Amino acid sequence: MTSTCRTTFGKPMNPTEVTDTAFALIDEQGVVVAWTQAAEQLVGYSAGDVVGRSATLVLPCFGKVPTMSAFVEQCRVRNGWPGSSAVRHRDGRMLRVSLRMSMVRGQDGAVRWLASTTDLGVSLGEATSGSVLGAVLARAPIGVSVRDLQLRCVWTNDVMESHDGTSTDRRLGRRVRDAWPGTGAATTEAMMRQVLQGGTTKVHEYRTWLPTRSGQEHPVAVSFSCLQGADGRALGVCVLSVDIAESRRVRERLAVLGEAGTRLGSTLDVMQIGQELADLAVPLFADFVAVDLEQSVPFGKGPPIHIGALGERLPVLRRAGLASIHPGVPESAWGRGDAVPRPPDAPCFGALRTGRSYLEPIMDTATGSWIDQEPALAEKIRENGMHSLMLVPIRSRRVLLGTALFVRTENCMPFQEDDLLLAEELVGRAAVSLDNARQYTREQTAALALQRNLLPRRLRGGLAVEAASRYLPADIDRGVGGDWFDVIPLSGARVALVVGDVVGHGLDAAAAMGSLRTTVRTLAHMELPPDELLARLDDTVERLAEEDTDDSDQAATVVGATCLYAVYDPVTRKCSMATAGHLPPAIVDPQGRVNFPDLPTGAPLGIGLGVPFEAVELELPEGSLIALYTDGLVETREDDIEEGMHRLAATLEQRDLPLEELCTRATEPAKGQAACDDASLLLVRTRALTSAHVASWTLTRDETTVGRARNLAAGQLAEWGLEGLEDPMKLIVSELVTNAVRYSPGPIDLRLIRHQALTCEVSDTDGCLPRPRQAGTVAENGRGLHLVSQLSRRWGTRPTPVGKVVWAEKELDARV
Repeated sequence: MTSTCRTTFGKPMNPTEVTDTAFALIDEQGVVVAWTQAAEQLVGYSAGDVVGRSATLVLPCFGKVPTMSAFVEQCRVRNGWPGSSAVRHRDGRMLRVSLRMSMVRGQDGAVRWLASTTDLGVSLGEATSGSVLGAVLARAPIGVSVRDLQLRCVWTNDVMESHDGTSTDRRLGRRVRDAWPGTGAATTEAMMRQVLQGGTTKVHEYRTWLPTRSGQEHPVAVSFSCLQGADGRALGVCVLSVDIAESRRVRERLAVLGEAGTRLGSTLDVMQIGQELADLAVPLFADFVAVDLEQSVPFGKGPPIHIGALGERLPVLRRAGLASIHPGVPESAWGRGDAVPRPPDAPCFGALRTGRSYLEPIMDTATGSWIDQEPALAEKIRENGMHSLMLVPIRSRRVLLGTALFVRTENCMPFQEDDLLLAEELVGRAAVSLDNARQYTREQTAALALQRNLLPRRLRGGLAVEAASRYLPADIDRGVGGDWFDVIPLSGARVALVVGDVVGHGLDAAAAMGSLRTTVRTLAHMELPPDELLARLDDTVERLAEEDTDDSDQAATVVGATCLYAVYDPVTRKCSMATAGHLPPAIVDPQGRVNFPDLPTGAPLGIGLGVPFEAVELELPEGSLIALYTDGLVETREDDIEEGMHRLAATLEQRDLPLEELCTRATEPAKGQAACDDASLLLVRTRALTSAHVASWTLTRDETTVGRARNLAAGQLAEWGLEGLEDPMKLIVSELVTNAVRYSPGPIDLRLIRHQALTCEVSDTDGCLPRPRQAGTVAENGRGLHLVSQLSRRWGTRPTPVGKVVWAEKELDARV
């Protein structure tokens, strides 16, 4: 039995000095036998709601195991430490907490479990593994004892003995003053009675001097919590104690992990990331750290090195980060940027080949060991007293990025497994940042090539829409893919919105995408409605596939592509769209409601089903947001498309953000998930043209129609301040209205639209599209469209459900 030399009860402390707060006392069968106010504040259940009932009420995962021992072991296997991370609130919410399970024993050998919430005081993020958390927390275990109303100890664990020197046998069944005599005992019991009366939690410090510590002062933080029964009355007091020094070291380590994500992710410079990794580890748990990167990582050239594919060839590593407790980093024989040789028999060779870390608690520095294969390295190791090392490969998705070497010189304690777990966690976070930086360089190159050669360099939405876009390649090793998008200006201030996806990656897919984009633009300028455009595009894809087939007996190669084509008219605010096997757009109204319209899903392009495409027309409020995207944006290897569409919708609800920022947020990959395809996103915010930009009239058919149309146009131009365009526009109006009067039996509509250009549109009920003719020398007719062509920037026709529209555009900068 260990005896306590001296104990001093100290001052009240900040509750944060104790990492754990008593939550509940649970028996081996999982029945809650005592509750705390802290637990009620956390999950909303009172003692009367919980005591006497199964812990499944607040720990849903407990219901799958028969005993608490089995539950704790399940947590250890699943999470890497004996705790739970999810509790149920009374309102049904699931709360993510760190709930530690500590076993306590009574005099008869019976077992209870004390559940305590662990507040680490730092934000670790979901990326921190349970094994790392468990290993770090194991450095600062909590002492637990439970006392009844007479302050006799009825339950305790072995950790308490290491904190105050009182053995378990001496503690159980005794009051504090009986097991721990002195003035501190009386003060402690007084504190416990206050807690029992008030039902609160108090934290104090006490200091002990244990013989096992050679007379050194041993500060401990202790908390007292009232345990309540089903009736809400006090059953006893729970005492939790924590070694203050160890607790602070734990916080320091976990704080570095919490800080790592921010520091390592703040740059795309791989050399700086390597240096940040070294700086984070020194002097936290290493005296010297060297970070070496595989040479394709800093230079951004050459194929990546895959774990397990090294053969007998060691990759070339270059030093990227150095940190030491000694000024000047005397431990390193190579500076940053230098190539670092590796002896063939060095332990790192196996680590690079397998991707598994290497731990050498006590280094073999004897003459003839592996270090002598590199004299410069051997000299530094012996000269600086290196005695313990860890080497952790830096890898991402089986791609070798480099290595991180951790060494102790002044710290006499050898590295242990928990040190290795912490190093691996830190390196893992660095690997994410390094991989992002590595991908950034290659993705930028691919994206720039796409923008220059295949994708639109500038989205021209005119007065119809404001537009922004993003393209993200999925796999930098396979190159660019077949996604494309476009915004195509059409007549009458309208715009066509396009998104498509060619199956596959690489040059073939990119070439096919470029061909389809050109074809769509050509068909769009033919003023075809969406369903007819897709039909012609489908026919084009089939013919291209047939032409690429060398053997006439071989079945035609199917290109395989999907496409969504939409036309938005800012005058009517109507959007007509059709899809060829593509996902529906997301439409967000001005109130932030997101809708995925139910479009008839046509067959993908080029598969030859012959099923006609169908168009749907929607009327959109001004300021609506339309998102066109490819499946790579909403589908990952972990989540299906529906989950991805839900995630996209949640982002688009922030519709008031600038489009560029909204694009950025929508294309951020889900945490911990990898995109399985290219991702494209086209966002447009619709505008509406009002009477300030549009004037329209319905004309009666008589001998004054043409003259009246000229006068109406002239008056509107004067109102808009465009008198300089009156003469050419009156001639254009005369010719177009004259043709409508001559050939159309129904009503005639005249419309002027002022946008980037001045557009004149004449609508009639005749479905026959006019064509320019070569008039004879003495012919009285046939020169009208030729005159329109000479007077306008461009002119054309488009079909309507009841006839056609003939239009002509005049440059606004031509005003006199």
